[in-house]
Amino acid sequence: MSDFTGADLTGQSGRCFVVTGANAGIGFAIAHALAAQDARVVLACRNEDRARAAMARIVADHPAADLDFLPLDQGDLASVRAAAALAAKEPRIDALINNAGVMVPPLSFTRDGFEMQFGVNHLGTFALTALMLPLLEQTATTYGEARVVVTASIAHKKGRIAFDNLDGSQGYARMPFYQQSKLANLLFATELDRRLRAAASRVKAIACHPGVAQSELTRHIPLRRMFTPLLGMVLNTAEEGAWPALQAACDPALSGGEYVGSRGIFEARGPSGPAFRSIAARDPELAKRLWDVSVDMTGIDPGLSPAPGQPPA
Repeated sequence: MSDFTGADLTGQSGRCFVVTGANAGIGFAIAHALAAQDARVVLACRNEDRARAAMARIVADHPAADLDFLPLDQGDLASVRAAAALAAKEPRIDALINNAGVMVPPLSFTRDGFEMQFGVNHLGTFALTALMLPLLEQTATTYGEARVVVTASIAHKKGRIAFDNLDGSQGYARMPFYQQSKLANLLFATELDRRLRAAASRVKAIACHPGVAQSELTRHIPLRRMFTPLLGMVLNTAEEGAWPALQAACDPALSGGEYVGSRGIFEARGPSGPAFRSIAARDPELAKRLWDVSVDMTGIDPGLSPAPGQPPA
């Protein structure tokens, strides 16, 4: 697998991509890049006005862009269900790019009562993916493959899953809960691909991370405005941060189960390629336990059996 940049993205005519959180930052850069390659891009966002404004910006650069808006709030399982039902009306979906997320907000909760970071970043992604799998399977059967892209983070390296404190009732710290949610993303992507392979599915699950990129995700970080000009000189731009997701969604060299991300110093910036997983992220028992807990919490079951030989939860 060679390093991947935006220059390696080839024509995507006839293909359809759903990109969550596509109205700004990395999500917008992903949508813009795909539209430039003639893909149909569905922008799945909470705010319709902001999504429409993002679509107008893309059309200004690419007048023939094929775009649509999908209302989606990953902090509300009812919204996730409704979004999946609307997405199912698409004739095909070649890739679901799970990009939306929140980072280090004060302790707060989703509409369903989950701690915000775990609820939006992991449970919302888990639920949306599970509900969209039937159309992805149909696309894969008809056209040869489809993909699920899950956005993790280098922050997962310090993450641990505190199953006894997922709601923060026994103490909450912003960054550890973010790290937990990003470890959950990586565990989910890996477990999903294992189960898809066991089911002989042609849907591939691939994880990615954007390095450390400028995006609205950092809006809750104290002193962000003060340091943004300095960070802009040393970290990924949103366009560069989009490269790993674009690789995960489109690189024909990937066979499923990979984890790709920025390969520069400390994995903070640069072209996309194979990324480092922590020991916890490689633990199949932990991944299966998280899967089962996620089914229980969301009430949504992807309907995929564990891969043979996996340990019990």
